[in-house]
Amino acid sequence: MNIQESLQMETIYQSTVTSIGAEVPIFLEEKMVILFNESAPKDLLDIAVVHSIAPLEGTIEAGDILAFGDRAYKVTFVGNKVNETVGDLGHCTIAFNGADHADLPGTLCVEDKELPQISPSTIITIRKAKGN
Repeated sequence: MNIQESLQMETIYQSTVTSIGAEVPIFLEEKMVILFNESAPKDLLDIAVVHSIAPLEGTIEAGDILAFGDRAYKVTFVGNKVNETVGDLGHCTIAFNGADHADLPGTLCVEDKELPQISPSTIITIRKAKGN
């Protein structure tokens, strides 16, 4: 799916990156990104991609599309705490591994492809898949 196709889908979450923690590159080497909104505890900011507070307006499900700017990823697995923590804290751990399961309940797995370039002002979007 390309970004143009995903733009025609219903957006259920949209936020803007405000800062990148100093330890984020370490997690990127492991093909992971930890998201928190600006309400995150200060001691977690070093490991997180921090973004503006935004409402989750639906339920994230496998098949939906997560985008960082113009780089889109199909969601392959949603841990059983992801919707709760995204709604409350804008938080989840994103694994770019294409897996259909994860050990931790706050993990969101997406396609295993080139990692996004994330910087302050990058827009994070979650869109519903057709039929989801």
